Amino acid sequence: MLENIEVLTHSSIKISKNKIIYIDPFNIEKNFNDADIIFITHSHYDHYSEKDIEKVKKENTFFVAPEDVKNELLHKGISNDKIISVKPNQTCEILGIKFETIPAYNVNKKFHPKENNWVGYIIEIDGIRYYIAGDTDINEDNLKVKCNVCFVPVGGTYTMDYKEAAQFVNEIKPKIAVPIHYGSIVGTENDAEQFISLLDKSIEGKVLMK
Repeated sequence: MLENIEVLTHSSIKISKNKIIYIDPFNIEKNFNDADIIFITHSHYDHYSEKDIEKVKKENTFFVAPEDVKNELLHKGISNDKIISVKPNQTCEILGIKFETIPAYNVNKKFHPKENNWVGYIIEIDGIRYYIAGDTDINEDNLKVKCNVCFVPVGGTYTMDYKEAAQFVNEIKPKIAVPIHYGSIVGTENDAEQFISLLDKSIEGKVLMK
């Protein structure tokens, strides 16, 4: 399930399967310019990074993003017909890739308000549902998620911490859980390791960040 999937840094994920997909490209080390689709969860600089988008986009790249990010992309010169604007609780398809938008928001902090309509994504590839949670706490919306693989923030401060992330994953019960949102701006490798140590035995925890 994790073959050809990389956590590049922080919350930046690359999926190289049927299509080349990036989620929240950030601190990209060199120019790849190979993205078929770029998914953006929200407009914070460590998730919507224009200089990193330049390193991964190509001429016909499609973008999937919340409304406030769409406006930034249009201002940057991305063609409107290459942008899919999303809100929470939608089901869409692009280039044969089905995806759903899951609400992503804080419940006990103010960094990611629910009214901003920011999202996480469930991306379905070859029948496997990959859930990228975005910057979020445990909430009544994401507890409904059904997925095979979960990418969940563990760094705390702006999102759930590793204990909350483990509690969340143990509730939604994916087959595999991958920690993200640590190692640079917030959170440590120890947070990722502690997260994995708290998972139920039925759930495989896997660190993909190098």
